[in-house]
Amino acid sequence: MAHARISASLPPDIDPTKAPIAFGRRALPKLREELHSPELLTQQRALMALCDLVHDPENVYQAIEIGFLDNLKTLLLHRDSTVRQKTTEILCIMAMHNVGRQGLIQNGVISALTELLDDPVDICRKNTHQIFEMMAKLYEGAVDILRAGLIPLLVFKLETEPDEIQELILDTLSNSLRVEASEALATGAVIILKEKLTHSSVAIRSKAAWVLLEIGTHAEGKGVLCEEVTPALVSLLEDSDPQVQASAAGALMFATVKPQGRFSALAAEAIPPLLKLVAEETIKARLSAIKTLTMLAELPEGRKTLLDHIDTFQQCLNDPCEAVKRAAKIAISVIKWKPC
Repeated sequence: MAHARISASLPPDIDPTKAPIAFGRRALPKLREELHSPELLTQQRALMALCDLVHDPENVYQAIEIGFLDNLKTLLLHRDSTVRQKTTEILCIMAMHNVGRQGLIQNGVISALTELLDDPVDICRKNTHQIFEMMAKLYEGAVDILRAGLIPLLVFKLETEPDEIQELILDTLSNSLRVEASEALATGAVIILKEKLTHSSVAIRSKAAWVLLEIGTHAEGKGVLCEEVTPALVSLLEDSDPQVQASAAGALMFATVKPQGRFSALAAEAIPPLLKLVAEETIKARLSAIKTLTMLAELPEGRKTLLDHIDTFQQCLNDPCEAVKRAAKIAISVIKWKPC
């Protein structure tokens, strides 16, 4: 299914070839002056020149040192959409460099970017979400996103944004919720993520399952997964895409830590598709499937069923992955356990 792509093309009256010629550090102070110009075209051209310069981390460091980020934070609210587009593009490029990410954190750029979540121009919002996605990969960036109160906003945006922005939001959430999930749970994120498990996009289904996995790593999240999404995750174990299957198996692994999750998974007939995944090529899928089946074997009904499939686990004892071999050994011992 084809989807419209968000275009980064500039308006036809803006000619980037007429931007000032940049000479590294010497150009930066002049460009900063031009950003204060009352002439819109001068501002636009200065931003285009800066956009070229910040591909070099040395220039990023210099730009931060002379205070460019204060100017860029102000320009995020500019009335002109081209200025906002180029400003977010510059910040996005800066966030690709470690020195840039640190600068964005130290200068409060993440909080300033929240103003653009409702920008009428798609590319401005896309650039904004790309910045959040890159920042969330850093622990400090994820913490900053949490402190800025972005989680509820990002969760709600999953229901209105186009697919490519939804993918960015899901990536941001998976990294941020690794740190803390309580705010997402209070927002009802699990219900919205459950809806995404049936999305037509493979990437969105897979990423939504991965966010649920991160929620499940927290004690309060496991209970919500048990109650809300276990059957939906079981259905994804037979998805046409291996990545979706692996993500679903990982989320189900955490959901079945609690007894009610195990009962729910058994009721949803999770054992047959999980046994198929044990033979999958993807290490992540095999490992998650074995660990989930081990937890299901702790229930008498699950143990009884899995006793007929010991050979499946014994084959994994020769797996090239040590983690898979260890998991299979534990699974066999749990399945063969007999009460005294």
